[in-house]
Amino acid sequence: MTSAAERPLLFLDVDGPLIPFGTSSGHRHAAASDSSASLDQGNPLLERLDPGIGPRLMALGCHLVWASTWMDDANEAVAPRIGLPRLPVVEWPDLCADAGPRGLHWKTRHLVEWASRRPFIWVDDEISAMDRIWVAAQHPAPSLLHHVDPTKGLLDDDFSALAGWLRAVAPSRVTSTGD
Repeated sequence: MTSAAERPLLFLDVDGPLIPFGTSSGHRHAAASDSSASLDQGNPLLERLDPGIGPRLMALGCHLVWASTWMDDANEAVAPRIGLPRLPVVEWPDLCADAGPRGLHWKTRHLVEWASRRPFIWVDDEISAMDRIWVAAQHPAPSLLHHVDPTKGLLDDDFSALAGWLRAVAPSRVTSTGD
């Protein structure tokens, strides 16, 4: 259990968790890196954002951090549309650096460093078993690597899982998830 002063981090990816890849017709969209240049030109992917998701994320009581290739564009284009304030942004290291064991996501090592021994949740659609094994071995504080179905984005069941983990790790921090 964490101390009352220790507020868990919640590393949040954009594509998949907040902007689902699936559509009613079953088509998949292009990656955000292709679309982020057109943020001010009515990016149609932003229409997939659920404006009610920001308050639900805030209600979790975590310290929210963008962990996405959108980087600060998430503060400009995503946050205002879902009711979030400006959030800290993980700055990614050079991707040519040693990524670690085969199958380890390129974000994993850097997120553990960024967490700096604090409890954290990582919400992403690309989390693997290797990421979970590596974090369990390398990070001394509690962590939850929560995989989101990229065709659906964050759903009620995801919020229930996040809130349940938080109640176990930092019970005084969870207020409401809108369930």
